Amino acid sequence: MYTVYILFSVSLNKYYVGSTQHFDIRIDEHNRSKSKFTSKGIPWKVVKKFELNSRPEAILLETKIKNRGIERYLKDINYF
Repeated sequence: MYTVYILFSVSLNKYYVGSTQHFDIRIDEHNRSKSKFTSKGIPWKVVKKFELNSRPEAILLETKIKNRGIERYLKDINYF
């Protein structure tokens, strides 16, 4: 199982999208400065996550979200 996730940082007022097979570990890494970009926005809040069956599906969705723009994508799916 793969997870595509969207995070939000209040301190940066920015969104971040990623994908992983180990969701809990990856979120912990983002909030413990293990990632160069996300270390600047601690703490990160999980805004949305999608469970997918395969890595290709996860990469496809992650790319779609990035290409559309994270905030615009969230509006498209009526998140807010």
